[in-house]
Amino acid sequence: MVNVRDLLQGIWPVAVGGMIGTAARASIETALPVASGWPWPTFLINIGGALVLGLLTGLLARGAAAGLRRLLRLGVGTGIIGGFTTYSTFVMEVDLRLAEGSATLAMLYALGSILIGVAAAVVGLVMGRRAVRA
Repeated sequence: MVNVRDLLQGIWPVAVGGMIGTAARASIETALPVASGWPWPTFLINIGGALVLGLLTGLLARGAAAGLRRLLRLGVGTGIIGGFTTYSTFVMEVDLRLAEGSATLAMLYALGSILIGVAAAVVGLVMGRRAVRA
């Protein structure tokens, strides 16, 4: 049975965090628009988000997902980082490069984003776990 109180307590940190993350991403994308070429804003947003999410996951890996840990996981991890990163824009940017006839750039961007994003998440995870052990 779903506990409505627990559900509502989980929604507000995600909603507030999502607003913060989305506003931060929109500010960066507005300040650094990209019409063609390498979409640096989205690339850096997604790589940075992967690193921070890995770090947060590493920091919160030990202990029960309750209290402050749960609030941080939901508010920062799901909310802020979820709102900040943007794989939907990433896919649209890959498609735009393909439509422009820049298949090599599109593939480099797609593969680079995924591979470097995974590497950044692993680096963040290792950093977070080491910080907890220290």
